[in-house]
Amino acid sequence: MKKFTVTLLLGLLLCPLFQAVSSAADKTSDRRPNILFIMTDQQRWDCLGANGNKIIKTPNLDRLAKQSANFTHAFVQSPVCVPSRVSFFTGRYPHSHKNRVNYTPLAESEILMQARLKEAGYTTASIGKLHLFPPTVAEAKRSGFDIVELHDAVPYLDQFSDYVKWRNEHDPNKNLPYRAYVKRAKPGENPFRSLIEENYTDTAWVGQRTRHHLKELANDDKPFFLYSSFWKPHSPYEVPAPYDRMYNDVDIPLPKLTTLEDIKRLPLPLQKLILRGKKPLHDMNRKKLQWIYRSYYAAISQVDKEIGLILKTLEETGQADNTIIAFSSDHGDQLLKHGVMGKNVFFEESIRVPFIIGYPGHVRAGQYNELVETIDLLPTLFELANLPEPTENQGRSLAPLIADMGRKYLPREAVFSENIIPEVITRRLDFYFEKGKGIKGIRYPDAKMIRTKRWKYNYYPDGYSELYDLVKDPDEYHNLAGQADYSEVEAKMKEQLLHWMVTADAPDQIAPKWLAPE
Repeated sequence: MKKFTVTLLLGLLLCPLFQAVSSAADKTSDRRPNILFIMTDQQRWDCLGANGNKIIKTPNLDRLAKQSANFTHAFVQSPVCVPSRVSFFTGRYPHSHKNRVNYTPLAESEILMQARLKEAGYTTASIGKLHLFPPTVAEAKRSGFDIVELHDAVPYLDQFSDYVKWRNEHDPNKNLPYRAYVKRAKPGENPFRSLIEENYTDTAWVGQRTRHHLKELANDDKPFFLYSSFWKPHSPYEVPAPYDRMYNDVDIPLPKLTTLEDIKRLPLPLQKLILRGKKPLHDMNRKKLQWIYRSYYAAISQVDKEIGLILKTLEETGQADNTIIAFSSDHGDQLLKHGVMGKNVFFEESIRVPFIIGYPGHVRAGQYNELVETIDLLPTLFELANLPEPTENQGRSLAPLIADMGRKYLPREAVFSENIIPEVITRRLDFYFEKGKGIKGIRYPDAKMIRTKRWKYNYYPDGYSELYDLVKDPDEYHNLAGQADYSEVEAKMKEQLLHWMVTADAPDQIAPKWLAPE
């Protein structure tokens, strides 16, 4: 009788716990998968241990890549922030969504991923850099986000920054600019060491706020879409302790020196871009460049730490098995290769990005070498979540490639990118676009790129072009455009580029049926 009483008592005590666990499991199994989309800013595809970099320390992203589909040949549709991000969120090329220049408004007719997911019953949240214009919470919510904490990390936009408000309330050194770094470093020390403590950096803030909302969203009955967007490793290259010392003793391989003569052999639009400003950077001091590389690597390692904590929190919420995780970057960084600091060009360092998709029990983990475009993310997420593909989408779902979807995947033969070269930039420089004149003498600055497994062809409407054999010349130093021996290749690439331009907008241009009564 005593044994029976103890057993009964234990049963009564544990019953609520079992019911809670069972309820959570039922809640998870009954609803669509959550989506956690993590983005960095300006991270090259090769700055990830999982992608073959033996120097950089990214253990958490490496672990995620090992457990997920890791795409080694993913390309952005524009090598600049806003056009690229809008392509991610619409599944459409820049010439289609028409958001071609930073700090310009998106057409209200464009429907973004978060709005479609919200309509499908998701709670949607955005933490960190969003880069919509106007850069306000109201605009972010108009685009489809329910929960918004913004930080676009540009000083003249700080009035809209939730990070700046938070830091003013918590950081004892709040009077220091958040990009402040040491004025004079001792020999052997990082000259880009941040004056801000790690816990008060915007990288740490994005991680902290992402984890906070992850816990809140996991308790909801609705599935969630959480977009966690880090500013780093974007320049400037300040990095807090202890990360400032992480690569002090490492000599990271630098690109070969680009001379003025090298630059003048490039198409004129690229020359205008590279040589803009009072003091072009192509011949930067190599010692300074080495510290920039060290700080760039260190910033990625700091982001990796925050991503590791985010993934740990996801596990602790019990939602990891029912969450699709996507990781990518909006573009890369030349880091002075070909004389360019930043991006805006079609070289691999600018257009090729890390691209990882994971979904436990559904996505087959492994390395995938197929050519993919970042507009492929939206239809992939939607198919994995059993949502209909938007008619306006121009991407190609990768779900049949990485999961059992009951149909075959049709590989891409080529990927495309486009950009305004030279860039419109009018706050620090006078690179305005004038109707009938263009930008700085470049009448038609709308450049296009097509890349296959072997070839890359860049078309500049003012009569310039580039053709690179990526097998024989992976660093893209030898332009073959205009050479008789490659005229057939060039003509075929131009024909494919034209075909893409003509056909990409078919869903926008052709109505599916008559609207007249039958």
